[in-house]
Amino acid sequence: MNEKIMQAFFLDHQARFSAETVRSYKVALVKFFTFCDKKYDEVKLSDIREWIASLNQIGLKPRTVHLKISAVKSFYRYAMEEHLVKKNPTLKVKTPKKEDSLPYYLTQLQVALLQELTRNNVRDRAIVEALYATGVRVSELLQIKLEDIKWETRQIWIRKGKGNKERFVLFSYECAERLKTYLELRKEVSEYLFASNRGGHLSRILVEKRFQEFSKHLGFKVVPHTMRHTFAAHLAEKGMDFSYIQDLLGHANINSTRIYTRLMSHARKQKYDQFQK
Repeated sequence: MNEKIMQAFFLDHQARFSAETVRSYKVALVKFFTFCDKKYDEVKLSDIREWIASLNQIGLKPRTVHLKISAVKSFYRYAMEEHLVKKNPTLKVKTPKKEDSLPYYLTQLQVALLQELTRNNVRDRAIVEALYATGVRVSELLQIKLEDIKWETRQIWIRKGKGNKERFVLFSYECAERLKTYLELRKEVSEYLFASNRGGHLSRILVEKRFQEFSKHLGFKVVPHTMRHTFAAHLAEKGMDFSYIQDLLGHANINSTRIYTRLMSHARKQKYDQFQK
């Protein structure tokens, strides 16, 4: 019963939700209904509060709890609109305030160490360089097709980014060389830039596991999204105007912009402090 309604919910929102939102919301809803062990129309406010308490007990960050609650709230708004429930059990649920911490990014030295670690694996080295040079999300990177790349001007067309918004991103000469080397040596035949053995695009899970291994070897945390923050911070250190960085990142949300504005200020101060030593 719950699975059938969840499928209808995501089908109805497929044009509105990004692939990442769908992925996160599915995980959240499955875990929520597993915890409650009730049909969706039998869930009460007390069930939701118990679930939230359990999330806090295991030490999840406010941002993560916020996302999971948003998934449940969105689901029940849909259930109300479709007249599947008589009362919305999430109406009195308070969403915890998100942490307004600065995004974590790598120093120039840490980037160099990551590049050195992956230099003997042409695919991994190309992925690292592509994420760092373009600032794209990993979900966007894996959807890039060979026909989307303009080698002569070093541009990549991101067909559907977050919120289904398209944009062009730039990449460096170094990145171009790494990508070309990977493409020349790869055995897979595929329309995608980073291909799986079956010819489709590379698995996100595989990329994330590789970055977990990088972290173990390097002794500091690095995930694919870290490269996006690093891209933005390093451009700010070089003095690029924030509006240009914002365009390259594909940001439209004012809250994302606010956090990145603080990141830019922090990056510039770090650069200034280096000169003062």
